[in-house]
Amino acid sequence: MDLIRTCVDIASNPKHTIWICPLLFLADAALCGLVVWKIPYTEIDWKAYMQQVSQYIAGECDYTKLYGDTGPLVYPAAHVYIYRLLHYLTNEGTDIRVAQYIFAALYLSTLALVMQCYRQAKVPPYVFPLLILSKRLHSIFMLRLFNDGFAVFFLFLAIFCYQRRLWTAGSLAYSFGLGVKMSLLLALPAVGVVLWQGMGRDRALRQAVVMGQLQVLLGYPFLAADPRSYLSRAFELSRQFLFKWTVNWRFVGEQTFLSRPFSLALLGAHAALLTAFLATRWLKPTDASPVRAIQQLINLPADEKRNKIARRITPDFILASILASIVIGCLCARSLHYQFYTYIAWSTPFLLWRSGMHPVLMYGIWAAQEWAWNVYPSINASSGVVVGVLAMTVVASWVGSGPAAERPSADSEHKHQE
Repeated sequence: MDLIRTCVDIASNPKHTIWICPLLFLADAALCGLVVWKIPYTEIDWKAYMQQVSQYIAGECDYTKLYGDTGPLVYPAAHVYIYRLLHYLTNEGTDIRVAQYIFAALYLSTLALVMQCYRQAKVPPYVFPLLILSKRLHSIFMLRLFNDGFAVFFLFLAIFCYQRRLWTAGSLAYSFGLGVKMSLLLALPAVGVVLWQGMGRDRALRQAVVMGQLQVLLGYPFLAADPRSYLSRAFELSRQFLFKWTVNWRFVGEQTFLSRPFSLALLGAHAALLTAFLATRWLKPTDASPVRAIQQLINLPADEKRNKIARRITPDFILASILASIVIGCLCARSLHYQFYTYIAWSTPFLLWRSGMHPVLMYGIWAAQEWAWNVYPSINASSGVVVGVLAMTVVASWVGSGPAAERPSADSEHKHQE
């Protein structure tokens, strides 16, 4: 019985993550080495990235003229700068093995950030093995070399900074990640809520200005050349995806998938879910109704009230809100490709755990999700599981945020100013 109690304590007590996380990290580092060494690299977008960067290096800054084998350049400027550096480090993109080791380092750096964000939110040790067991996630980083790895790194760097009240550093990290891929727009509603309640209206608006300024700075060479082509290509919200590559909504059939009513229904569902979470979950630290909370946005509350609200923006609240916003966006996206799993794989374990779900059920849902994302090409069954797990995760986020507004723990009663 003593042994059982010890094992249960190790699995459930967050204090043990201080030594469990390094062990899991080392195990995953060894696994990354084996993946790069033993599993063949698969060419998908890397060559096209290098072709587009080569044209930029040659002096082309018009986004309508930057093309690769897979089509035009459709990512913002930070993507170009990152892959320009990779172009240099990998002998113009020809040394794939060096690129794979760089992406292995990127994967491990992101994993370290995710673990620290989870630890700040007091997640118990039994959840952490799910962070290192994904076959698809290792493939996206080290065998495909997608830019989503950089985007998710900066997303969790932003969360890491926000959890420590490093507001400006977090906003710069988030904006830079958005400059890699506009998928991070999915997190923007929760980021705005966190900043507003954690800092107050005026300082939050200044953070928004900082984010915008960084986007202008990153895009300046392309904006100067042709602003319309840059904005329309790098942030193309109306982009259409082919049915044959979709991972999520395949089971509805191609005719429905391509129809305008289906697209509008998903857009409406996205807006409705965000509104529901905003009204009933994300504004709870204000202890006010949605109408009253909006009034507080317009008319600043007294310092004492504002400080009380800020103390309720705990590391747990920050992580839960931003990850929920990501998962809601993924659920309502018309087409997810395999690389989108980078935004989901490290969100699901936390959101399922936070709902109070039994560990066995949580592991079962995670296994179903992992299976579905490893079916290639996707089939009706796998796409149904992808959507089903995302829906369950959104419900789990709702349930996990259900009790009374969070109160600061002893270790979160620190100074809330930057």
